[in-house]
Amino acid sequence: MSETAVNNGVNVEALLGAREALTEAPEAAQFKWRASCEWKNGTHSHSTVESFFGLGEEQSRTTVFNFDADHPEVFASEDNGATPVEYVLVGLASCLTAGVAAVAQHREIQLNSVVATLEGGMDIQGILGIDGDVRNGFDGIKVSFKIDADADDDDIKALVAQSQKRSAVYDIITNPTNVIVEVN
Repeated sequence: MSETAVNNGVNVEALLGAREALTEAPEAAQFKWRASCEWKNGTHSHSTVESFFGLGEEQSRTTVFNFDADHPEVFASEDNGATPVEYVLVGLASCLTAGVAAVAQHREIQLNSVVATLEGGMDIQGILGIDGDVRNGFDGIKVSFKIDADADDDDIKALVAQSQKRSAVYDIITNPTNVIVEVN
């Protein structure tokens, strides 16, 4: 009986090679991610992502990624895109899910399906200026994974735990990040 190689679409050998190279040249591990946003009308804006700094030099993407953000009609808006807070949930879901795939590949666990469902609670009295004591952001986020893999429940839970431990977006959301806002 021959074993089938695990293939979750993650090149673990390249990731481990990058980790080794960056261990030897830590200055190359300093990255700057960028996004640009332009107001369109009302609460509608259009953002693009196309370049970043990493590995000691400017890097260009092969594709310019476009994102429209807006608010739903219940906020007297035109619903031209997901809300900015929904993009935060998308970022967290994507980061954690990518981590699950990478960790599973490294641990030689074949994934059959991974679905993350996220929900963030928010009292909008804060952002509407109704109650200054109400926080503007989420009061909590719940992430639920449904994972079908060739592994037992403990191994699947360990995949998620390791993904959470290494997730940049999870870290950004759960730890204070210094944000400087300036007008040029």
